Amino acid sequence: MQEEKLKEVVSQFEIQGVVSSAKPLGAGHINDSYKVLTESAATPDYVLQRINHNIFKNVDALQNNISRVTDHIRGKLTAAGVQDVENRVLRLAPAKDGKLYYKDADGNYWRILYFIPDSHSYDEGITPELSLYAGRAFGDFQAMLADLPGEPLVETIPNFHNMESRLATFRQAVKDNKAGRLTKTQYMVDELEQRADEMCKAERLHREGVLPKRINHCDTKVNNVLFDENNQVLCVVDLDTVMPGYVLSDFGDFMRTGANTGKEDDPDLDRISIDMKIFEAYTKGYLEKAKSFLLPVEIENLAFGAKLLTYMQTVRFFADYLDGDLYYKIHSPEHNWQRTVAQFKLLQSMEENFEEMCRIVKTV
Repeated sequence: MQEEKLKEVVSQFEIQGVVSSAKPLGAGHINDSYKVLTESAATPDYVLQRINHNIFKNVDALQNNISRVTDHIRGKLTAAGVQDVENRVLRLAPAKDGKLYYKDADGNYWRILYFIPDSHSYDEGITPELSLYAGRAFGDFQAMLADLPGEPLVETIPNFHNMESRLATFRQAVKDNKAGRLTKTQYMVDELEQRADEMCKAERLHREGVLPKRINHCDTKVNNVLFDENNQVLCVVDLDTVMPGYVLSDFGDFMRTGANTGKEDDPDLDRISIDMKIFEAYTKGYLEKAKSFLLPVEIENLAFGAKLLTYMQTVRFFADYLDGDLYYKIHSPEHNWQRTVAQFKLLQSMEENFEEMCRIVKTV
């Protein structure tokens, strides 16, 4: 997008300083992001984002969620006497009409966040030490939001981590077999169905009134934690999917991504297993911060959460493969199948190590 157009969008927001440039920032999979620089070192820089309203259909609710969450965390940090509050939680800049977003003439939705200077994140090279810090960050994030007042947050993507809903979609994909790929992959259908009843345990426990829904991040990858130049945690970012969910889902999603010794779509299945040192480090960091509000049933099911989210992602990749690759971007015709078997291999590794995973949670 032309820079002048971006500057025109920025002009619709209440910001400080004079804009000098607006350039692409990162390579996000969902939203388009741009770094907005101002002329003076005395005024903040910003991040401009075009919200993908095909995925986040209720932009008003999305932005209201983020505002409530960040305002509450800011209040907690201020009350605790934290000095650098503005670097420890995201901050939205309102549009000139008072809304938390701007809708342009083409129907695009935009928002602006204050840029956090001297910060960085990690996409790879995850170590036990980084996992410990990430565990503390996400545990602290949930702990600070455990007493958020008012109505529940809106589900920005309904049923996002609902296993029963994901299985219903998967079973429809099997039934339809749109891409004609079922014959050679039937064994995977059988494997997933064998585990289906166990994997719906969280939904059953919730209906029984045993497992509560908390405020979850729902994308607990290490690259959603910002660190300062001394590798100390600053804050948790990417709050689009912050919504009600089960804590075991957030715990499990980090393990699915951060504790995998291989890649999510690794063609060499021998490289894939769960890294138990990372599992232990993240668990330690997470429970340091989160144990104050967690119920015993939540702690008991944390290790199960790792299996659950890995199983769920296997189901999602496989359903998309059977449907003809409609949802995930692919780099080759068999990419979603490669992802499916790689995730399933990780699930099998978790099953093999499950007793030890449970022991670590109990010990920590």
